[in-house]
Amino acid sequence: MRVLVAGGAGFIGSHLCESLLHSGWEVVAVDNLITGRLANLASLLDHPRFTFIQHDITEPLDLDVDAIFHLASPASPVGYRRHSIETHLVNSLGTFHLLQLARRRSARFLFASTSEVYGDPQIHPQPETYHGNVNPVGPRSCYDESKRFGESLTMEFVRTFGLDARIVRIFNTYGPRTDPGDGRVVPNFVMRALRGEPLVVYGDGKQTRSLCYVSDMVRGIRLALELEGLAGEVINLGNPDERTVLELAQLILELTGSSSPVTFAPQRPDDPVRRCPDIAKARRLLGWEPSVNLREGLRMTIAYFAGTLDHAPAPGA
Repeated sequence: MRVLVAGGAGFIGSHLCESLLHSGWEVVAVDNLITGRLANLASLLDHPRFTFIQHDITEPLDLDVDAIFHLASPASPVGYRRHSIETHLVNSLGTFHLLQLARRRSARFLFASTSEVYGDPQIHPQPETYHGNVNPVGPRSCYDESKRFGESLTMEFVRTFGLDARIVRIFNTYGPRTDPGDGRVVPNFVMRALRGEPLVVYGDGKQTRSLCYVSDMVRGIRLALELEGLAGEVINLGNPDERTVLELAQLILELTGSSSPVTFAPQRPDDPVRRCPDIAKARRLLGWEPSVNLREGLRMTIAYFAGTLDHAPAPGA
């Protein structure tokens, strides 16, 4: 089985490549490296069944592949605000080119969408049937709306051409290889705690996040592509263990043994107040649910980030 992982040098993409190689697949990773990092693939570059191609999928690509995982897109607020036009294009034109490739090669296709398609949700937890509450012209819309377009385009290829394509909506994911500067809550809090800097909470800290460890997410993504009979399905992948941002800050301070203070700043525009997946469909169709608890996952993540700092304090026991 030869598989293309678009966005293969990204956080989740690199873990997916590693998992697929471990299972005996031949993997071609494609990334333009605007937010992906070649260092994420350092341990794979000499693998006999691994190929890396630096390429922007907004340009056509022709490869002989049996399956395509489309994870190519900036995914953090820092990344997609810095590359807002590129984000629009990779999730629209880039998705089109990969769908065309899948159609030519009769390849199975998975589009990695996002919980951001739900916007600031008015239903909790969010099921796949919820259509969302998204600001189409707000500062996050380059990501939210381009992912919604990518979902729509994928479904048109299913309906029009009978393409075997599936969509997963990825909720907050964390773990080793997250970009420490990407602005999301876990790397932000962990890096600040390790450096003894204040942990900045935007708003009152009562807003919630549901965090899924990367190995659980990769397992769900693989099941969503590998299992038979899922063409046209849209499936939430995330951890329904909902925590407040302030609770996350306190837990990270405990696990790092840091004495960093917690400070507060104004809430950011269009930042969701609550975010929690309904994963009943993933349980039913994939037999999937997260297995790594938050404390265990944070320990492994803190250990990774501590190793990236020259003089970081050791993670707490």
